[in-house]
Amino acid sequence: MPPSKLPPTIRQRRLGAELRRLRERAELSATEAGRLHGTTQSRISNIESGGYPVSAERVRTLARLYGCTDQTLIDALATMTGGRTRGWWDEYRDILPAGMLDMAELEHHALSMRIACIIHLPGLLQTREHVHAITSAVEPPLTPPEIEHRVSYRIKRQGVLYGEQPTPLTAIIHEAALRMDFGGRGVARAQLEHLIAMSEQDHITVLVIPFGSGAFPNSGQGIIYLDGKVQHLDTIQLDTDHGSEFLDTQPQLVRYRTTLDRMESLTLGSEASRDMIHRIARNL
Repeated sequence: MPPSKLPPTIRQRRLGAELRRLRERAELSATEAGRLHGTTQSRISNIESGGYPVSAERVRTLARLYGCTDQTLIDALATMTGGRTRGWWDEYRDILPAGMLDMAELEHHALSMRIACIIHLPGLLQTREHVHAITSAVEPPLTPPEIEHRVSYRIKRQGVLYGEQPTPLTAIIHEAALRMDFGGRGVARAQLEHLIAMSEQDHITVLVIPFGSGAFPNSGQGIIYLDGKVQHLDTIQLDTDHGSEFLDTQPQLVRYRTTLDRMESLTLGSEASRDMIHRIARNL
């Protein structure tokens, strides 16, 4: 598929969506916005759908026309302009679902991340053998090549945790996820040992919610909260049976920040969490 025909990335769509929100807040139609900007309604619509690359200068001009005075937000939007981000995930285009590529792009640009997991461990902290075990169990069953593609994709995603400027990560994990025997005892023990080693990195915090904490919000769904350059541009990813769901409206962002704060308040703390993981691993 030639580059001009590729669908917009989630980053391009988000920029367009934010420009649309600014326009709607200014109570302007796309036709009126086009007239003020000296262009057409269709061009404004294409920009807002993410299908037409825009320059930082154009973003600043549109924001000014829409009466936006939040310079920090405008500067952050300006950094999202230009063409597609070419990343390692492009090699998986037409091989893996688009939502998986979107996830990799979001992680690549995130300033920090907070993850909450109930049954599964965070993908960024899984071993290759653990990934292979859970991927081999999905329905409908995947072929061996499909499994290998997903395993290699998951491992490459973990690159954001390494390098000179690794992305800070806070992982909130329920005790249930630590006790799931995916892949057999040997694989499960190695996975927990890997989790302990990763938790000792300065930029990674692993916090465990013990069984004794009782009920808590969002107890049946995994959450990934990705911090943007400004809080207004944060993004939430939810795991669902039909794939990834991405949320970015302000009420949604506020709701899930509150949810994660509540979940984090129920955790044992870093050292006590690490001790619990040690005990579970020793008993495997």
